[in-house]
Amino acid sequence: MTFKKDKRQETIIYLVLWGLFFIAPVLSLYIRTAGNDTLLFDWHEVFVVWRQYAVFFAIFLLHNHLLAPMLVYRQRKTLYVTVLTVLLALFVVYQCHDHPSEMQQPDGPRHEMAHGPRHGMDGGHHEPPPFDGERPDGARPFDGEHPDGHRPHFKPDHQPPIIFGQHDIIAVVCLILMLGANLGVKLFFKQQRDQQKLSELRRQNLEQQLEHLKYQINPHFLMNTLNNIHALVDIDAERAKETIIELSRIMRFVLYEGSKQTVPLAGEIEFLSNYIRLMQLRVSDKVKVTVSLPQQLPDAAIPPLMLITFVENAFKHGVSYQQPSFIDIDGHIADGQLVFSCRNSKIPAAEDSHGGVGLKNVRQRLRLIYGDRYTLNITDDADTYNILLKIPL
Repeated sequence: MTFKKDKRQETIIYLVLWGLFFIAPVLSLYIRTAGNDTLLFDWHEVFVVWRQYAVFFAIFLLHNHLLAPMLVYRQRKTLYVTVLTVLLALFVVYQCHDHPSEMQQPDGPRHEMAHGPRHGMDGGHHEPPPFDGERPDGARPFDGEHPDGHRPHFKPDHQPPIIFGQHDIIAVVCLILMLGANLGVKLFFKQQRDQQKLSELRRQNLEQQLEHLKYQINPHFLMNTLNNIHALVDIDAERAKETIIELSRIMRFVLYEGSKQTVPLAGEIEFLSNYIRLMQLRVSDKVKVTVSLPQQLPDAAIPPLMLITFVENAFKHGVSYQQPSFIDIDGHIADGQLVFSCRNSKIPAAEDSHGGVGLKNVRQRLRLIYGDRYTLNITDDADTYNILLKIPL
């Protein structure tokens, strides 16, 4: 579909340009004759110009439909150069045969000046005097004067080219420029199509990678949540029931919103809050959880399940039932960006667990979606683990 559209636009460009070329002689002759009563509009002059244009137009059609596609679409450079060289040679032969060089043309006005009768100041007719070896007045003959009494032909100081004349050179140059312009237009439209194809391939590749990451994230998240509920059943059955209710809300978001490219920021923050409440049901009093999430949010959208991985890792690897531990979660809007930080205590037994599949997927999603427009800083200290994320809204 794109190729047909570009082809139609290219054809319109050629029709407009050639239409202007063929109309130009008519307009030029009309302008010359409109203000001069002594000149008549002669279609013969127009046809003479059109005849020359027709040769250029025929070569253009041959180059546009045969030679240019040979180079642009098939990359047959050697064959293209060979055929083009032969075509230019044939055009030169035609041009020289059809328009003789200046040295081969008749004398024209110069002939009249040299051989025609000379007129005096009074307008009378003066025949050249006979020449019998010396002038009638006894003077020496003029330098270069022919014995028959005629002066020699006028020879210009600037001689025309040996092979073909100035008019032919201009015609060949115009032909080369025309073929170059035709080739440039085709390369321009081909480059546009190639860029569109490349963008489409990149978009499809991006969507495939994102879908692959989503399929990895969703089971990973659900598996960890079910493990937490299983552990909570043995500790407190009533809390386990409340956990299942919270899980149903979370599952609803994962199933209906997780497959979308973007979700409202308010929905993502609400989902994150539900998950934090779910996790707080199973932690002991020795774990201090501090949450500061904005209540007033702009009408913006972010990729779904982008923040949950950081919070999930904090509850999984930063909670201890034997010693005091903490989790600090903060989110706010600054300078058109969502600034999200998650800081948690570091449990020695879980040090190797940070940076698993979930965090790796988040990095890839951020890179694919935002390019270099995001910031993700991870600080892994001896006793704390801190993540700072900034993404544009």
